Amino acid sequence: MESLGGLKRTHYCGDLRESNIGEEVVLMGWVQKKRNLGGLVFVDLRDIRGICQIVFDTDVSKEAFEKAEKLGSEYVIAIKGKVLERQSKNPNMPTGDIEIFANQIKILNKSETPPIYIKDDDEVSENLRLKYRYLDLRKSSMQKNLILRHKVANIVRNYLSDNNFLEIETPFLNKPTPEGARDYLVPSRVNEGKFYALPQSPQLFKQLLMVSGMDRYFQIVKCFRDEDLRADRQPEFTQIDCEMSFVEIDDVIDVMEKMLQKIFKQISNVDIELPFPRMTYKESMERYGCDKPDVRFGFELKNISDIVKDCGFKVFSSAVENGGSVRGINVKGHADKFTRKNITSLEDYAKNYGAKGLAWMKVTDEGVTSPIAKFFDEEKMNSILKTMEASEGDLILFVADTNKVVFDSLGNLRNEVAKRLEILDKNEFKLLWVTEFPLFEHDEEENRYVAMHHPFTSPMDEDLANLDNDKLNVRAKAYDIVLNGFEIGGGSIRISNADIQKKMFDALGFSEEEAYDKFGFLLDAFKFGTPPHGGIAFGLDRLVMLLAGEDNIRQVIAFPKTQNASCPMTNAPAVAEDKQLEELNIKVELEEK
Repeated sequence: MESLGGLKRTHYCGDLRESNIGEEVVLMGWVQKKRNLGGLVFVDLRDIRGICQIVFDTDVSKEAFEKAEKLGSEYVIAIKGKVLERQSKNPNMPTGDIEIFANQIKILNKSETPPIYIKDDDEVSENLRLKYRYLDLRKSSMQKNLILRHKVANIVRNYLSDNNFLEIETPFLNKPTPEGARDYLVPSRVNEGKFYALPQSPQLFKQLLMVSGMDRYFQIVKCFRDEDLRADRQPEFTQIDCEMSFVEIDDVIDVMEKMLQKIFKQISNVDIELPFPRMTYKESMERYGCDKPDVRFGFELKNISDIVKDCGFKVFSSAVENGGSVRGINVKGHADKFTRKNITSLEDYAKNYGAKGLAWMKVTDEGVTSPIAKFFDEEKMNSILKTMEASEGDLILFVADTNKVVFDSLGNLRNEVAKRLEILDKNEFKLLWVTEFPLFEHDEEENRYVAMHHPFTSPMDEDLANLDNDKLNVRAKAYDIVLNGFEIGGGSIRISNADIQKKMFDALGFSEEEAYDKFGFLLDAFKFGTPPHGGIAFGLDRLVMLLAGEDNIRQVIAFPKTQNASCPMTNAPAVAEDKQLEELNIKVELEEK
């Protein structure tokens, strides 16, 4: 190993302690910081395990000292020396009780001045961090996040293997699908004019594995969706994908709860009580305005429609008259934190979700302060306050509109208020299951019914008869697992009967010919003895994000994309060369916008 100057690493920088005093060690890593104090040069040497102080003393080795004087930030070096007790100990460093007096140094590689600081609080723009991601990943916080991600994946793999799941890979080059988010398409050179699609999930293949008799399958798998991005989404993401045969909802939930319990214990030393609470989709919408409620705090929605349906405040009464509702949240005990200006800011926030305005009331020791108080007589006002469970010091916020707008705006507003009040504890983990989702939802743009989850979700047995004529009242055997306001996983019992699957396609507007063209292989497989089966997929990125206490999913992915699905480091996506396009028989014509 000539390039290492004959040196062989004996320890990692962050692993040395008082028990190593007196030992001769060889360390390798990056120069975090250098301080020259005349006859002494101090270097903080960093590797993936931590930082250790190296001392270069002319009395120990003049040659090593002279080389150390020339070191720059992020130089890669190897040093050999003796572990001694540190003269001025640093209680903030795990290695703060010792230092290495170096007698030998080898500069393995020099470094230019880095464009970003290699420290956790550098406050550099995210775009610059992603452009130099290989430097950003040298930061302690980023390395800890990726180590945590590895540990979670390892726990999952071991747990599922111990519970008779088989890890089986499924194809990446698949058939384009007509449902769900947009596919990433891959042109086929061999089959001219045809395209593969990258998988949005391994859904159909894992169902076929159940038909194949594999009984229990899992895969930690990369998936792809060409959709608009947010802080907790990426165009390519990683799923913990599972499927089980001969199961009902409770069987799937039981296995997965125990897996999550194990993850939280081993990663965060948090004891999660089983079983997790369950809440129907309907209850979740009524109480929290969304299907992924954060239950770490209150501010639950209350419906005052019956009280205000014939009041003098037209905004309220007309919303009820037109089939909508009037609902509010009680920001209990925090009225003094919100000025008129703050409330206007909340109104602007609610408008992002379709609300036309935001009505409010403050309950004080002198009564109710509100621009709309004049529209309610004493009886109605008392009824409103009672329904809202209001008392002195409370701020009540109302939205009146269609149910969708009311739920969207208040559901998001309650989360925003909690953030602004800084009452959310990242070390508190509240898990729950949301069940009994609608099987269908109406797509306004396409003016048709679409599957809320996917077309292979089984309807609840008692609702099966409504598939033809009452679609919006058909509930699904579907379940989502929610953590602190984030959906971290979702699954369902699947349709395992060819006739019911055909009825599902028919309800979605597929002709028999279209259904066979798209999914004939699945329908054919169902003819040969299909076990009842169900499963779930967890978002590994999102789960790790929450375990790491991060707010942005890009903090737990080694090489993520930006919000416009691009990579500042590699400049992907890029224009393909003409020769490549010719081989694929593709011509690109861009419309001017």
